[in-house]
Amino acid sequence: METKTFNMAYSYPEEVEKAKKENWPVLLPVGTIEYHSSICPYGCDALVAKGIMEKIGEKMDCMILPTVWYGVSSYAVGGPEKNTINMDVDIFEGYIYNILKSLLWSGFRNINILICHQTEEILPTAAACIKAGKKLTFEFLEQTKGYGWWGKNENKEFYQNLSATNNPWNWIRVFNGSPKRLGLLGDHAGIEECSALEYLYPGSIKLERLNDCDDWFTETAKEMSREHGEERISKAVDELVATIKEYRPCL
Repeated sequence: METKTFNMAYSYPEEVEKAKKENWPVLLPVGTIEYHSSICPYGCDALVAKGIMEKIGEKMDCMILPTVWYGVSSYAVGGPEKNTINMDVDIFEGYIYNILKSLLWSGFRNINILICHQTEEILPTAAACIKAGKKLTFEFLEQTKGYGWWGKNENKEFYQNLSATNNPWNWIRVFNGSPKRLGLLGDHAGIEECSALEYLYPGSIKLERLNDCDDWFTETAKEMSREHGEERISKAVDELVATIKEYRPCL
């Protein structure tokens, strides 16, 4: 299927305005620069999110935003000596908030964030993105509809009429690559991440360097395969495409 998907960083006003007018999904990949042992690149989490978003863009018209490379890595895997770049969660939240604020006030209403870091439901990165989106949505509604907008008599049937195509709570959605939702089983530079990365970016995994370290979390990496990565990524892409298509905003 040929689509008109484009990356905003390489685009011009004509393309962006068309995407806005036709309510295309806006896709924001979020990741980290984090130590992933000797076999896996530092940008693994961001690269997987970016690759999935690009696969989505092959199935439907989308505007893909430049990847957020720096995130709340934490030093859980290794300390600063491992060259991980970690952002304070509050600073990160503010950064995401300002990206989303610019998009919302520009007129976009179908903003989708994908995180492929710490896939265990809601941890700091996901929490920061969710909070930034919800905080912004409430602020926007108050500024455009006035204080007490929900409590006005004209809105007494707000929830009865809250259809999927005109739902402010869906203007900004955050997807975490969790097993429950997308089937991206969590590991760290193991079979799952290495397979996903090798499928999306062939040659990116350096299995010949596996003996250069003794990181326990890489023990399953030797079992990785592009085929396994394709299976997992394809399932995640199909799930996201179906969910995004279900919600097309009415402006």
